[in-house]
Amino acid sequence: MPQILPIRPLTAEAFAPYGQVIEATPAKMRLINGGNTERHHGLGRAEALGEGAEVILNIFRGQPRQLPYAVDMMERHPFGSQSFQPLSGKSWLVVVAADEGGQPGEPQVFLARGDQGVNYPAGLWHHPLMALAGVCDFLVVDRLGPGGNLEEYFYQTPFIIPEIS
Repeated sequence: MPQILPIRPLTAEAFAPYGQVIEATPAKMRLINGGNTERHHGLGRAEALGEGAEVILNIFRGQPRQLPYAVDMMERHPFGSQSFQPLSGKSWLVVVAADEGGQPGEPQVFLARGDQGVNYPAGLWHHPLMALAGVCDFLVVDRLGPGGNLEEYFYQTPFIIPEIS
């Protein structure tokens, strides 16, 4: 029988084992440009590992997922980080898992606000993009370069993300 996964709010503290939350925060803010601009500094670190690798910027257009949703697979990128920042201002889901002997453990589900992004370090298991309310665009920072930078794992029994109440 599939296991129901709880959905938790995305916070920097709760998400720390999986990467960084990218959001405007007073603790990381500096005034620049003569005091006219807030710079929220050092919110994440991009990684592009391996010879010939580079960091690139993309826009991903995510189709909405319908809840309840069966999480039956996870993926990871061993040679580069991946950062997702929503451009559409809509809430979305972040699904991650710790590595357990070369495969993902039980998924953890976070509800991200439309002004929150995430940065996954190289090698972190995560589910592909999960837009919720209509088509959503995301600015994605990731790696371009040689080598197999995608690993997928398929669970024998899916996990269920319930409807958001």
